[in-house]
Amino acid sequence: MKVVSEPLQSGSSLADDYIHHYEKVSLLYGEDYHRDQTWMDRMKWLDDTEDRRVNRHALVEILKDYNEKFNSHDAVHTSLYMLEKPGTLVVTGGQQSGLFTGSMLVVYKAITIIHAAKEAEKRLNRPVVPLFWIAGEDHDWDEVNHTYLLSGDTQQVSKIKMDKYSSQRSSVSYSAISSDEWDRAIQSLSDTLPDSDVKVDILTKIQQSTDTTDNLSDAFAKLMGELFGKYGLVLLDSADIRLRKLESPIFASMIERNDDLGQAYRAAADQITSLGYGLQADVADDGANLFYIHEGNRILLAKQEGKFMDRKGLVSFTKEQLLDMLEMHPERFSNNVLTRPIMQDSLLPVLACVLGQGEIAYWPITRQAFEIMDAKMPILLPRMSFTLIEDTQQKYMEKYSLSFQDVQYRLQERREQWLSAQDSLQIDKLFSTTREAFEQLYDPLIEQLGNLQTGLYTLGQSNKNKIADQISYLEGKAKDALEQQHEATLRQWDRIGTLLFPMGKPQERVFNVYHYLNRYGLSLIDEILEKTGDYSEEHRVILL
Repeated sequence: MKVVSEPLQSGSSLADDYIHHYEKVSLLYGEDYHRDQTWMDRMKWLDDTEDRRVNRHALVEILKDYNEKFNSHDAVHTSLYMLEKPGTLVVTGGQQSGLFTGSMLVVYKAITIIHAAKEAEKRLNRPVVPLFWIAGEDHDWDEVNHTYLLSGDTQQVSKIKMDKYSSQRSSVSYSAISSDEWDRAIQSLSDTLPDSDVKVDILTKIQQSTDTTDNLSDAFAKLMGELFGKYGLVLLDSADIRLRKLESPIFASMIERNDDLGQAYRAAADQITSLGYGLQADVADDGANLFYIHEGNRILLAKQEGKFMDRKGLVSFTKEQLLDMLEMHPERFSNNVLTRPIMQDSLLPVLACVLGQGEIAYWPITRQAFEIMDAKMPILLPRMSFTLIEDTQQKYMEKYSLSFQDVQYRLQERREQWLSAQDSLQIDKLFSTTREAFEQLYDPLIEQLGNLQTGLYTLGQSNKNKIADQISYLEGKAKDALEQQHEATLRQWDRIGTLLFPMGKPQERVFNVYHYLNRYGLSLIDEILEKTGDYSEEHRVILL
């Protein structure tokens, strides 16, 4: 395995400036994560504000129960033991609970959290625990109910998708999945993965992750624990009802200060757009930025006429009524994308939060809101980014002198150039010459016929167009024949593109990690953790 740095096209200009040109966006974010002093200052602030967060012991008791069920490893027990001690810090990051862990960026986020926690421990000489925040309270089922692998038979991107019992907009952690649906998805995975030495082990572990659960989040937690528990990665499901009692005072503050929070979000959003960047999260002028569970549906609250209500008029509360409801039923409340960062910081002593580029771009909307809640935005650490290149693709790329940047930006152009070089007939030149010769003969003919009768010129022009279409048709067929002649080789070109940029997107945003674990073994993640060494925000290519 060899690791080399290769730039990957940025998905966000704001995130790109945050990583590479911090001085341009310092007003939006605060302190520069590149500086050692930033980390020292954050540690001191966390020490000074220990009493502003929930009780460590109460939180760890909940995390112990959860991780004992889904992520029981000695290293996790050690992490939780340390987390209970004052002064222990956390590096965290989160993602929705995708099918079979979802796309590889989820795995890379966990790797980043682990790397960053280890480095922070050395930098600060202080215990730092890695923690993965499972966003199980999210209700966008269509974002998490599928995953992509490369079909072993067709070499095409294959989608595996699941359905749930009901159409309710309930949190993913409470969206029931039937055992038949689990079996169908696992069978699809089995059919898609080619035979290998570890395929049976993979399918067994995935089957075990679903045996005692009826929801996606629990299965996700078991698989993440299987992959990363040995590194002490603690798991937290944001939909865990037991957390709601601890979170109630924070929710109450969010309700009490809701107008101020709304103004803070709006002001930050205006500041971002004034600098020429787009917004990565909606900031509604009347948004309450909280969800309420009503009859199993997770509905977003807004503020209208002095009341908290949803836009369909299903529920309506005064501030006092909403606070009373919070006291009676804390399990009915959950965060949206703008209040979740604040809740995370209220639960955990967050030294740094690992984020993808889209998250980096929307987090500055929350900066002023942190201050409203007597908090301070944590250090934002860009997620590590990788592209895996298999040995076969390496050979093909060397054979055709293709760099990673060629594949990213100009693969089709290079493909056409290669094919043109195999064209001994010089089809383009041959047909261009033919068209010129045809027009030289035909244009004078229809001019003369037009002198004989006007209608003959019009008819001749129409006939000319038909003949030109037939020439183009024949040219297309000739090019098709050329491609067919080199079909096997062109499949190699197409496979390079499919594996490195499936569906035209970065590999890490599409493919599931089990495609690679099935081929290179269950120790692949351990090797990536070892070989990638220190944390780096630069995209890297891993040559397998």
